[in-house]
Amino acid sequence: MQSSKSFRLDDFIAGWIGGASSVVVGHPLDTVKTRLQAGKGYKNTLHCVLTIYRKETAMGFFKGMSFPLASITVYNSVVFGFFSNAQRFISKYRYGDGRHPCGMLDLTVASMLTGLMSVGLGAPVDLVKIRLQMQTQTVLAENLHLAGNVSNGTNIPLRSIDIPNQRLYRGPLHCISSILQTEGLQGLYRGAGAMILRDVPGYILYFIPYAIFRDLLKSDETSNPHPCSIWLAGGLAGSISWVTATPADVVKSRMQADAHLQRKYKGILHCIIHSYKTEGAQVFFRGASVNAIRGFPMSATMFLTYELCLKFFRGI
Repeated sequence: MQSSKSFRLDDFIAGWIGGASSVVVGHPLDTVKTRLQAGKGYKNTLHCVLTIYRKETAMGFFKGMSFPLASITVYNSVVFGFFSNAQRFISKYRYGDGRHPCGMLDLTVASMLTGLMSVGLGAPVDLVKIRLQMQTQTVLAENLHLAGNVSNGTNIPLRSIDIPNQRLYRGPLHCISSILQTEGLQGLYRGAGAMILRDVPGYILYFIPYAIFRDLLKSDETSNPHPCSIWLAGGLAGSISWVTATPADVVKSRMQADAHLQRKYKGILHCIIHSYKTEGAQVFFRGASVNAIRGFPMSATMFLTYELCLKFFRGI
C-alpha cells in the first residue's frame, strides 16, 4: 500500500470505503436538507419529511443517490487521501520527518488546502445531486406556470397535471449532458464560489474538532483510540462543521438548483441579497437542524470506517 515514506495510497482506499458507507447513511437527510434550502412549500423539517414520503414514497429520500454513491466515494477518497498526505508533507517540510505529529497550525493549513482542492471535484458532484433531488420541485413550478398562461383562458385543474411521472433529467449522465449543452462547462461549476466559502472553513471545523475530540476521549496518550471514541469524535466534528457551514451551504444549494432556463440569481452576492430581502436572515440557517442531525451519523460512519480500514491495511 505504501509507495513512499511520505506518500501513502491506503489513505485513498480507506477514504473510498468510508465515503460509500457515509452516503448510504446520510443521503435521505441530505435530500430533506436540499428541499428545505432550495425548494418551496415546506413549513419545517417534519413537514418536508412527511411531504416527500406522501408524494414520492420512501424512494423519494433516495432520489439522486446513485450518482453520489459512485462519485462521493471517489470524492471522499481524494479528500481523506489528500488531507493525510498533506499532513505528512507539511511535517516532512517543517520537521524533517513525515511521521512527526502535526500541530494545530499544520492541521489548519492541511484542512484549508483540502477545502480548496475539494471544490474542483465536489462542485460538479453537488450540482448534479441537487438538480436530481430538486426535479419534482422544478417540474411543479414549470407546470404551474403553464397552467396559468393558457392562451384561450381555459382553467386547467392542477390535479390533471401528472407531475410525478415527469422528469427533467433521466439520470446523472443525462443531467450532466443537459447542463453541458445548455450552460457549457462553467455550468457544472455553478455555485463553486459559494462552495469555497463553505468548504475552506468547513474542513477546518471538520478535521480539527475530530482530532481534538479523538485525543480527549482516549484513555491515555499512548493508547490507540477506541472505535466508540472515533465514532463519537467523528459525529461531533461532522455536526459542528455542517452547522457552521449552513449559511454558505444555503447559498450554494440555491445557486446550484437555479436552472438555466429559470435563472434567478446573477451571482453569490445577488443570491445573498435577494434571499435576505425576500425571506429574512433566518433563511441562511434553513436546514441547520437537518445538517446537525445528518452530519453526525455521516461523519461518525465516515471516520470510523476510514480509521478501521487503515488499521486493517497497516496491520496495527
